[in-house]
Amino acid sequence: MPLFKPKRSLWQRLKDVALLDVGVLARGGVDADSIAQLETLLLEADFGVPVTMRLIGDLERQAKRGALKTEAELLGALRDGIVGALSAGNGDPAFVLPADKPAVVLVLGVNGAGKTTFIGKLATRLRGDGKRVMVAAGDTFRAGAIDQLRVWAERSGADFIGAQSGGDPAAVAYSAIDAAVTRGVDVVIIDTAGRLHTSEGLMDELRKVARVIAKRLPGAPHESLLVLDGTIGQNAVQQARTFAGAVPVTGLVITKLDGTARGGVVVAVHEAINVPVKFVGVGEQVDDLRLFDVEAFVSDLLEG
Repeated sequence: MPLFKPKRSLWQRLKDVALLDVGVLARGGVDADSIAQLETLLLEADFGVPVTMRLIGDLERQAKRGALKTEAELLGALRDGIVGALSAGNGDPAFVLPADKPAVVLVLGVNGAGKTTFIGKLATRLRGDGKRVMVAAGDTFRAGAIDQLRVWAERSGADFIGAQSGGDPAAVAYSAIDAAVTRGVDVVIIDTAGRLHTSEGLMDELRKVARVIAKRLPGAPHESLLVLDGTIGQNAVQQARTFAGAVPVTGLVITKLDGTARGGVVVAVHEAINVPVKFVGVGEQVDDLRLFDVEAFVSDLLEG
C-alpha cells in the first residue's frame, strides 16, 4: 500500500520536461541544462531552497564525474540524496511511548492543519493496540474544538477530559494527568489551541501548558507532535520554526498528503527544525494515518 500517492510523481514530471530524454543521456549524461530543470521542479515540489540547493549541488558533482549517464543512475542519486536528507538529524524517528503510565502526548498546530482529526485517529490506533487512552480538550478557545474531540473520543472508546469554553488550557492538562494516574490510563493525548503561530501571547500560553505538564509528571510530555498541513508549502516551514522555538518538538505529523500535496514540504520541514517525521495523513479514513517510512515515502514521491 503506497505511503504517499501524488497525482503526478516527480519522475513523471521530469519526463514531461524531457530531462530524461534517452538521446541526452546517451550523449554523455545529464548536462547543466537538465540539472537546472530539475532544480526548478524540486522548488515547485516544495522542497525549499536549502534542500534543493544541497541536492542539486551533489548531483552536479556526480554529473561532472560522469557518474550520471543513465536514467537509473540519476534516479538512484536523487533517491539517495532525499533519503539522506530525511534520515539525518536529531530525535528518534520511531513513535515509541514509555512503558510507565501514563505516557503523555502533547499535540500542537494551527487551526485547519488536521490536528483534531489526527488526535482521533491516533487514539483509535492506540485503542486498537489495547491501550487505555484519554483525550484532553486543551483547545478551550473554540467550543467547537471541544465538541469535535469529544465525538472522536466516544468513537474511539477513549476517556475524555474537557472544560468550559474559555477555560485555562494548562488546568485541563493538569487535570487530565491527575485523572489518568487515578484511572490507570496508558496514554494521555492533550490537544492545544489551534493558535495562530504569529501570536506571541498564545505561544507564551503554549509554553505554560508544557511547563505545567512537566511539573505534574516529570519527564512529560513524552512526545510533542507538531501537526502541519502538507498542502500549504513553505508556510509550513515557518510554522514549524515558530512552534519549535516555543516548545521542544519531538516529531512531525504531515497531513493531507492524499494527492493534492507535492510532497517536498515533508523534506523541507524536517530540514528546517531537525525533527523526525513520525506520521503522515493520506486521507479521511481512520486507517489513513500512517507511520512514516523514509524509503517508502521517497519511492512514492519519485515514482508514484
